[in-house]
Amino acid sequence: MEIFDLYTKDREKTEKTMLRGTPVPSGFYRVVVQVCIFNSDGQMLIQRRQPFKFGFSGYWDFSAAGSVVSGETSAQAASRELMEELGIAVSFENERPSLSYTFATGFCDTYCAEKDVALSELKLQPEEVAEAKWAAKEEILAMIEDGTFIPYHPALIELLFFRRTQTVIRTRPDDTLPSARK
Repeated sequence: MEIFDLYTKDREKTEKTMLRGTPVPSGFYRVVVQVCIFNSDGQMLIQRRQPFKFGFSGYWDFSAAGSVVSGETSAQAASRELMEELGIAVSFENERPSLSYTFATGFCDTYCAEKDVALSELKLQPEEVAEAKWAAKEEILAMIEDGTFIPYHPALIELLFFRRTQTVIRTRPDDTLPSARK
């Protein structure tokens, strides 16, 4: 049983909580996270949701996503979800989200990182993830168009691919930006 903290419209944490699977009470909001892992070729690691998973069953999605549980920061949730769903360890602890936006019942923090990882090294969470692959921006936009990717607005995908060249966690050994991006 997962418990989520509830927030005001100004994202101030309240003393109230809610249980997973129950509606967000009117006048309150929750926090969710998305994680986008990019490789050095500029592709995003995407995952296909299990066909039995509630909500967008069988659709392709970002690298990882989920709810922030009670007492957790969004950075902690991003690291946890990435580890749970794909077996990738990235600490977002001292990072701000690359992008934050609102939706009808909450706030979404999106974290981006660059990490070259072989698909064979992934540890897919069988309850949630059916498969994973690397995809270019154009492929993801085509998947949205053909109805196989969660129907995010194409401008969000464009923005995330743009943001990957901006402030993201670098996990390459030299931890620097290529000179063309400086």
